[in-house]
Amino acid sequence: MKKIDFYKMSGSGNDFIIVDNRNKIVDETDLPNFIVKACRRKMSVGADGFILVENTDGADFKWRFYNSDGSAAEMCGNGARCVARYAYVTGIAGPDMSFETQAGRVHAQVVGERVKVKITDPLDLKIDYPIELKNGSLSISSVNTGVPHVVIVKDSIDNAEVVKIGREIRFHHGFAPAGTNVNFVSYVKDNIIAIRTYERGVEDETLACGTGAIAGAIVMACTEKLKSPVNVLTRSGGYLNVFYQQNDGNYHDIYLEGDARMIYKAQLWEDAWKDD
Repeated sequence: MKKIDFYKMSGSGNDFIIVDNRNKIVDETDLPNFIVKACRRKMSVGADGFILVENTDGADFKWRFYNSDGSAAEMCGNGARCVARYAYVTGIAGPDMSFETQAGRVHAQVVGERVKVKITDPLDLKIDYPIELKNGSLSISSVNTGVPHVVIVKDSIDNAEVVKIGREIRFHHGFAPAGTNVNFVSYVKDNIIAIRTYERGVEDETLACGTGAIAGAIVMACTEKLKSPVNVLTRSGGYLNVFYQQNDGNYHDIYLEGDARMIYKAQLWEDAWKDD
């Protein structure tokens, strides 16, 4: 029976399966189906995302990132922090590293169990515009922080209809065909905001989303005049710290900092991905 070594990691409650694929140990024949099966809760390891670490020229490594539904994603902030600590712990890279993603090259620094990653500059920032939903018009903001995000600002997110509204916007024709992630944010105090996220590809609310935290921080910086760093309270109870520079409404030099927990190292057996 084939066995595949992997690490299970968590970044602020966002969990991932990470595999060293530099020697091409993962069968590419039906990769999306393999990832879906491995990411199933209760029937397999279970995870929000699946990361393959591979060789490249000009950086310490490259990754291929997949959502739990088997779809590829350009970027994942929490996944980036987790893969950076994984690469450092396993000797693939030093504490200061760079790796390639579909969204561009990412630079990371590992200090203990915390990791700070430099994210590509955001694109297509739009503030406070209407979108038509089944129950009427809703004011939203949007920005691409490596992947597309919608941000909805509320007085409180405790009773936000994250899955219902999030799913409707995620599949809205205005964001077709790729779709979008959807974040609900509220101001807490000082430079703290709270966030809840419906994640595209997971198709549910997750405990944290790194690129969503950046999107929420940038939108709240615009609307509430918050200063860097913005501390983002995630659904897991942990904080993500978003650093940025701002000039004439343009946001750049974006950094995301937070925990990256090594949960366990184990082996995937074929039972973890075989058909039912």
